[in-house]
Amino acid sequence: MENEDIHPIAPAIRVQILQKLTDIEQEHDVRILFASESGSRGWGFASPDSDYDVRFIYVHKLPWYLQVTPQRDVIEQPVNAVFDVNGWELRKALGLLKKGNATLLEWLNSPVVYRADEAFVTLMRNAIQTTFQPERSYYHYIHMARGNYREYLRGDAVRLKKYLYVLRPLLAVLWVESGRGIPPMPFQQLVDGLITDPALLAAIDDLLRRKRLAGEAEYGQPLPIINRFIETELERLSATLPPSKDDTLDFSVLDAVLHDTVLLL
Repeated sequence: MENEDIHPIAPAIRVQILQKLTDIEQEHDVRILFASESGSRGWGFASPDSDYDVRFIYVHKLPWYLQVTPQRDVIEQPVNAVFDVNGWELRKALGLLKKGNATLLEWLNSPVVYRADEAFVTLMRNAIQTTFQPERSYYHYIHMARGNYREYLRGDAVRLKKYLYVLRPLLAVLWVESGRGIPPMPFQQLVDGLITDPALLAAIDDLLRRKRLAGEAEYGQPLPIINRFIETELERLSATLPPSKDDTLDFSVLDAVLHDTVLLL
């Protein structure tokens, strides 16, 4: 896994995470089907002091799904300086997938995986290919890129990590715009697939190097080459139509995932 080579998960940390997942299963009487990194360690630009953003999908036993009153469909553990661990119940996750939720796609495409039920992952990957909605991902990422740019990159000094929090969604938009399908989660794959200008590549490589060595809160001077790329692309995209919505998608595959997973538990 590319990101694990850049930011290997220390064996002791992995053991702690796996134990947390086991404890969650026992405390809530659920089965965790999939768990991965969703933050900077999954994107490939973690700092030495980055926390571990563990996200998971879980399923209850059949009686839970036969109740009239809706039950809580998320599990969240208290966040601390090291771990941020939470997950979505399977029906909730599938409902969000039906809405084109890009965050869930990132979880499932993370290069850092802690738990993965092979049968479930196969079902989900098939469902994703059938129900992917480019326009939803486009809107998600362009909104994120614009918002982060306005909030974080307009001052005389900026946090280094915030450049990546604009570049990553911006490149994801360009990936979708180019018709390449679901954007890869690792940032480097987006860069390798989309950026050809040598000066911009060098600036991004230097930014990544500095980010991986720096603390999460480190500030630096604005980076003109990267700023110019961001501003140019955001302006161009403001006059560009998003991908067309496909009204022929068949979401029954999501019902089948829920049915098969719950009944086989």
